[in-house]
Amino acid sequence: MHMAYTKNPHLPRIRRDAAHLVLYHGWSTRKVARHTGFNQSSIVRWARRAQQEGFRPLTTRSSRPKRHPHQLSEELVRKIVAKRFELKRSAEVIHFALNEEGVRVSLCSVKRTLDRHNLLKKRSPWKRRHVSVARPLVERPGDLVQLDTVHLMRNDGTRVYVFTGIDVRTRFAHAWAFERANTRTALCFLRRMKKIAPFAIRMLQSDNGSEFSTSFSERAKVQHRHSRVRRPNDNAHLERFNRTIQEECLDALPADVSVINRNLPKYLRYYNGKRHHFGLNLQTPLKVMQSY
Repeated sequence: MHMAYTKNPHLPRIRRDAAHLVLYHGWSTRKVARHTGFNQSSIVRWARRAQQEGFRPLTTRSSRPKRHPHQLSEELVRKIVAKRFELKRSAEVIHFALNEEGVRVSLCSVKRTLDRHNLLKKRSPWKRRHVSVARPLVERPGDLVQLDTVHLMRNDGTRVYVFTGIDVRTRFAHAWAFERANTRTALCFLRRMKKIAPFAIRMLQSDNGSEFSTSFSERAKVQHRHSRVRRPNDNAHLERFNRTIQEECLDALPADVSVINRNLPKYLRYYNGKRHHFGLNLQTPLKVMQSY
């Protein structure tokens, strides 16, 4: 007679002590059963387990069956895994490809098989989702300021991170270099831009980089929205500025934070005050700013 499954935290120790009475004190299994109040067949099994596992608490074994009557065959599992390595795509694509080859298997079975083989990319349980914010109608300076990070490689494999920001209405831009790209440096750059910009920033927009995480949104003290994943055109104005600043300034400088930051103010004065922009009818950002 098998006992019902239990979650009693003391039962592993009770099993160990009951088996100890049989193996080391010479009690009969019948006597131990009367002494403990458990079935004799249970005492026999506990004593047999104690002989194999030694004198330690006998934990409750899972009641899960070792084999399911409808489980996938080993051959089908190998096909699913092989198709994953071949296509390197999602479970939905693998399921569709297998069905095209005449292999009948459900999408849920494909997902479970990939999960058991650690072949699924799962969302981190610690990552918080961004709150969706509607894009504003840009009518005045500061209505929407786009943020991004330019990565510059050094010869030793390390990087310099140049944070960039641009006002969509006037194209007024700012940039500054840091050794690291994280929430702290992103907030530092935002404080610098707030001091330099001749307008109040009412909304920020960035990509989904780790430096512009939910923590940044909470601490920026400005409404913050994210662009769509793998949609760089959502930040088209800033992507164009990133290309311009690299071609006209950063490419001629060494990947050194202090050198870059010494040269950026001069270039930004030129970009905001003297460089004519086709998107502004050949006006400068500061000239457009004066109209407001």
